[in-house]
Amino acid sequence: MRIISINLNGIRSAASKGFYDWLDRQDADIICLQELKAQEGDMTAQMLAPKGYHGYFHYAEKKGYSGVGIYSREQPQRVTRGLGIAEFDAEGRYICADFADFSVVSVYLPSGSSGEERQAVKYKFMAAFMPHLRELRAAGREVLICGDWNIAHREIDLKNWRGNRKNSGFLPEERAWLSELFDGVGFVDVFRDLYPELEAYTWWSNRGQAWAKDVGWRIDYQIATPGIAALAEAASIYKAQRFSDHAPLIVDYRRKDS
Repeated sequence: MRIISINLNGIRSAASKGFYDWLDRQDADIICLQELKAQEGDMTAQMLAPKGYHGYFHYAEKKGYSGVGIYSREQPQRVTRGLGIAEFDAEGRYICADFADFSVVSVYLPSGSSGEERQAVKYKFMAAFMPHLRELRAAGREVLICGDWNIAHREIDLKNWRGNRKNSGFLPEERAWLSELFDGVGFVDVFRDLYPELEAYTWWSNRGQAWAKDVGWRIDYQIATPGIAALAEAASIYKAQRFSDHAPLIVDYRRKDS
């Protein structure tokens, strides 16, 4: 079972850069999308449902902003859009698809890099999201949460960690929050579990030749309950083509019956 997570930085922009041609070659079962930057009226038929997939979306109310989605070969039993918190649901940051054996979430955490006001919103989202994550874990269902978390967890997860210790995305409070999710709540960082010492990134700033020099951050994750995490066989970050300032995170999972 192949699952892909990708922050598109605009679904229309990614489509124009060959994203759907690439996706057609991936043979993925589920694709989690973030930062659609589109409303329903902006979406083409291909964007709404690529060949062989069902598509589900949670759009932001603000035009050209945020938004998340899930493509799946199998039709989910239920789709939940939003966390039930009006302030964040207006920004289109959460969608969950329930299948027979497990649930898949596509999430896009706020960025705090534009200033103190947005950092405060980010902390508020984190505070509201953690109880939901605890509920998911306590429910006894297998859950896989894919998305752009806008936090690099450890020093290995960004190239210039020394210079970013006081910057949003690598603040002690943010990192401790992720540590609590892993060590306290019991979710697993699938990529890091597979590759404990691998330096690899999923996002690069558009400044200072960050992409060319591979000065990146690993802020896109597939975070799973232990049962799913144990089925992960391989993961990769696709960099041969660029569809966005983020790269697709691809994880292959063994099916339970195999």
